[in-house]
Amino acid sequence: MVVHLNWLIREAREVDLAEIMKLEHACFGSDSWSENNMRAELVEHHTYYLVAEIDGQLVGYAGLSKLPSSEQSDIQTIAVAASQRGTGLGRELMHRLIARAKELGSKEMFLEVRADNPIAQKLYRKLGFVQISLRKNYYQPDGVDALIMRLDLERFEVPGIGQKQPIVLGIESSCDETGVGIVRGATLLANVISSSMDEHARFGGVVPEIAARAHLEALKPTLREALSQAGLSIDDVDAIAVTNGPGLGGALMVGVGAAKALAVATGKPIYAVNHLVGHVGVDVLERGVVETPTIALLVSGGHTSLLLVRDLLDDVELLGETIDDAAGEAFDKVARVLGLKYPGGPEIDRAAEGGDPKAIRFPRGLSLPKDMEKHRYDFSFSGLKTAVARHVELAESRGEAFSRADVAASFREAVVDVLVTKAVNACKDHGVPRLLLGGGVVANRRLREFAQEQCDKHGIELRIPALSLCTDNGAMIAALGAQLIMAGREPSSLDFSAVSTLPVTQVQSL
Repeated sequence: MVVHLNWLIREAREVDLAEIMKLEHACFGSDSWSENNMRAELVEHHTYYLVAEIDGQLVGYAGLSKLPSSEQSDIQTIAVAASQRGTGLGRELMHRLIARAKELGSKEMFLEVRADNPIAQKLYRKLGFVQISLRKNYYQPDGVDALIMRLDLERFEVPGIGQKQPIVLGIESSCDETGVGIVRGATLLANVISSSMDEHARFGGVVPEIAARAHLEALKPTLREALSQAGLSIDDVDAIAVTNGPGLGGALMVGVGAAKALAVATGKPIYAVNHLVGHVGVDVLERGVVETPTIALLVSGGHTSLLLVRDLLDDVELLGETIDDAAGEAFDKVARVLGLKYPGGPEIDRAAEGGDPKAIRFPRGLSLPKDMEKHRYDFSFSGLKTAVARHVELAESRGEAFSRADVAASFREAVVDVLVTKAVNACKDHGVPRLLLGGGVVANRRLREFAQEQCDKHGIELRIPALSLCTDNGAMIAALGAQLIMAGREPSSLDFSAVSTLPVTQVQSL
């Protein structure tokens, strides 16, 4: 089976203390630190701690110490939940700490490891640590020896994250969510989202004028909260990144205007980036790098796109997209037919519980042999939406009862079947061994389940970022901006504009 790695790795905060202590006791038992000691570690100016989460559940943490006057760093601790051991999370946390130590000017790194922990020793040796000493009976009350190990940082390179890590603030306003995110290189510092969904609910969909006004009202408090969450001021930020397309024109203009104002007021460089490519680039926040080539399936209320990403910054190809309704839009419209509230995705998910997904064979758009030559990777959900509406109308006109659960489950299965089948076909056709999902519709439980089933069946690695990073958010924009900076790309001029139909091949607007 392909291991599903969907960690969210970010800097630790004092509010994480309770969850860290639970994992501390589970991992170290009698060797556990006290809560007061751990709190002191988290708030010290000379320490740097990371936590790893899966859907909000803390599954790992690690920390280092680096005194300003010293050229050495010390690994203070590292812990990985039992459920995540063997997945590479420990190695990823160590890579992040090593990259941070190098950024801080360290030339060597030290750690202590129990002599009776061969698995940890193996990891450290693979990273380049060598044993330089032994402390007898160091770990008490067990009386276990400690191996002292050293890493020469001047000879060590972490691919993609070895250079200086820029702090980038990202603004996303392409639809109904105002997102401000802050990253340091490939590490998430803050991700704050303000949604205007409730304001659109009475209209059954996003109203562009309402979205634009909501962005205007939300941007300042969202920006303030993101800086607070990251523990930074705007002066600490190295660059501004902003979505300039694709999306709703008026909504994009609000974010672009705010980003330009910040850039002018602070003198920071600005990077105008593609919203859809941002959904792919967000994977660096969990893996440190976007492994390419990859097929990316992006599914939201406004977009349903299938991309071939050979290089995140230079080679993104649009394989296919919806020719009518986006998948999320179809969920909203079918929810309205079934008398459910907006947004339709979570409502249909709940309505489908207990329903039979095979009860009604709804059409799979653009999946017939006659469609495959011209539209192999394109999507169409308008006919499916109409088929559901006719099914319900016919039953009601005859006075016949129908199972809303069966209709919801059968509709959802038709959407998921088409999305996943075309994405897996793209992986096989192009010889790409990995698939990344992005967009708000990824919150759909059946989509995630079926994608995992099909990827396991065909030997494809499935990447699903944390759900907070799948929906539109500023962190993905900041992450893409940071990748551009670290690749040595020039910033955008202040002449770029909001482009509602920005092609996915244009990663950055100059």
